[in-house]
Amino acid sequence: MTKPSCEQIIDMLPDPFVVIDRDFRIVAANQRYCSRYGTSQDDVVGRYCYEVSHHSNLPCSHHGEHCPQESVFQTGQAQQVIHVHYDRNGREERVQLQVAPILNDEGKVLYVGEYVFPVSQAYADQVQLVGRSKAFLQMTSLLQRVAPTQTTVLLLGESGAGKECVAQYLHHFSSRAGGPFVVVDCGSLGGQLIESELFGYEKGAFTGANARKKGLFEAAHGGTLFIDELGELPLELQTKLLRALESGTIRRLGGTEYIRIDVRVVAATNRDVQAMVAEGSLRKDLYYRLSAFPVQVPPLRERKDDIPKLAEEMLGRIEDGDRHIPLEPAVIESLLEYDYPGNVRELRNILSRAVILACGGALGPEHLVFESSAPLGTEVLGSARPLLDRRGGRMALEEVLATLERCGGHRATTARELGVSERTLYRYLNRLREQEQAVTGP
Repeated sequence: MTKPSCEQIIDMLPDPFVVIDRDFRIVAANQRYCSRYGTSQDDVVGRYCYEVSHHSNLPCSHHGEHCPQESVFQTGQAQQVIHVHYDRNGREERVQLQVAPILNDEGKVLYVGEYVFPVSQAYADQVQLVGRSKAFLQMTSLLQRVAPTQTTVLLLGESGAGKECVAQYLHHFSSRAGGPFVVVDCGSLGGQLIESELFGYEKGAFTGANARKKGLFEAAHGGTLFIDELGELPLELQTKLLRALESGTIRRLGGTEYIRIDVRVVAATNRDVQAMVAEGSLRKDLYYRLSAFPVQVPPLRERKDDIPKLAEEMLGRIEDGDRHIPLEPAVIESLLEYDYPGNVRELRNILSRAVILACGGALGPEHLVFESSAPLGTEVLGSARPLLDRRGGRMALEEVLATLERCGGHRATTARELGVSERTLYRYLNRLREQEQAVTGP
C-alpha cells in the first residue's frame, strides 16, 4: 500500500502549516498556507519563509524581531510567538506562530514545522501595539518570547509610554487570555487602601468593613494582575507582595486562613528601580523576584518612525477622527518635530484636541497644540483666544478643552459635563475655528 506524502498529510491540517529548513527555505506547505499568502504549492517550495510572510529580503531577526526558527534550531525546543505577517493582499495581520522541531534518527533538528494561527482582527484590536521602529521591535521581540510563559514581568518606562497596553498584550497572548486582566494603580491609592484592594478583607477587619471583600489577587485568579506604579508600594506591603509571589497564597486583612491563588503578576514603574533598591525604598529580594524578566518600554521620542502609523491608528478610535485619515504630510511633519515628554498619552491628547478644533474642516498643522512648548491654546488661537469666562455664565477655552479630553473627545458627553446643549458646544467650537482662521489666514 502506498504511503501518503508529506504534502498530503499536512494538507489535512486545519490551519496554515509550513516546513522550513536551516537556511529558512520552505520545504513543504499546505494549501491553506499557500492560500493565505497568495502563492501555489509548486511556487512556494524553495522560497525563503521571510520572503513569503514578511515581504523581506532578510530574516526577521535582522529587523529586531525574535526569529522562532533560529531558536528551535539552536535549542531543539518548541517556540510560540506573535508576529506581524503580510497576507495575500499585502495587508498587515497579527499571527500566532507555533514552531516545533522535526528530528532525524540521531535526534538532530533537521527541519522545523511552523503552524500559523491568524489572530482575529477584533481580538487584535483590543491589544494592538503599533510600530515597526528598531526600539519598538526590540521590545516586542522580548514580549513575544515571554508572553506564552508564566514568568513575572517588570515593565520599565516613562509615564505615558504605554506600559498598561504592553501588560494587556502580555495577557492576551498568554495561556491566561481567557482569564481576567486586573489592574491596581498604587499611585492613586493610599497604603492601607492598597493593602485592602490587593488582599481583600474580612468583615470587621476595620471600621467600615461591614462585609467580606475579595481582593484583586483573588479577582485575578486564573488571569493576570497588573501592578502599576510599583514604586509607590509601601515597604510593609512589599513584604506581603513578596510572600504572595513566592507562596502562591494570600491572606485577607483580618483573616486567619491562607487562600491559594493562581495569578501571573506583571508590574510596572516609571522610577529607577536600582536607585530605589540602593536607597532602601524597594526591597532587594522583591526587586529580584519581579525583575526575572525586565522589559524597557521606549519613550515615543526614541521611536519617532512609528508616529505616523500610531497617529492614524489613534485617529481611527477618536470620534470623527477617521475622516482625517490619511494625515496630510504637513501634519505628519509637524508631529515629527515634537519630542512628546508625555509620550503616547500626550500624542493621543494632541490628536483629540486637533479633531475638535478642526470641526468640519481638514485637520492641519495649525490645529496641533503642543502643551509643553506653549500655554494651552496659544498656538492654535493666537491673539483670538476667546474668551469666554465661566464666572460670567460662559465657558473658558481651557475648561472646554480639558473637558473634551476627559470625555475622550465625545461631544455629547462633554456638553453634559459643561451643562450646555450639544448644539451650543458645536456652535462654540465652530466659532473658535472661525476666529483661528481669522488670525492664521485661510
